[in-house]
Amino acid sequence: MLPIDPTQFDAEDIGEKRATLHMDHEAAVDHVREAFLDAGFGVATEFSPSELLNEKVDAGRDPYHVLGACNPNMADRALDASERRIGGLFPCNVVVWQEEPGVQTVYHVSIMKLARLTGMAPDDETMAGIIGDTGELVEAAWANLDAAE
Repeated sequence: MLPIDPTQFDAEDIGEKRATLHMDHEAAVDHVREAFLDAGFGVATEFSPSELLNEKVDAGRDPYHVLGACNPNMADRALDASERRIGGLFPCNVVVWQEEPGVQTVYHVSIMKLARLTGMAPDDETMAGIIGDTGELVEAAWANLDAAE
């Protein structure tokens, strides 16, 4: 039994965002990468779990790609605010998966908000500022997507 009820949280509590892109998968991954780069994020890492799983266990998964986005200033501030614990959640992942050919879902949750909810980061003004600042960057990236919400 979990010590909290996860259903008590809504999308805003965890910084959940979804968007739909009407393009093929590779174009969507490129588009999302550019949208986040233009908003001030770097892409520290990326990989395709679907390719790995299809190769290793013949999973038959549709295209699924993870972009590990990071804004160095926000990461540095969050490490200090969380006594370095938030690094366990780095990088901030943005996921692109294929719903059907030509339709991709883009998904993100705020690791800053999750860290605060789990106690990895404090619930104080410093962390609230970091959450606000990273939220603005994510909103800018989301605006760059020009996607159907």
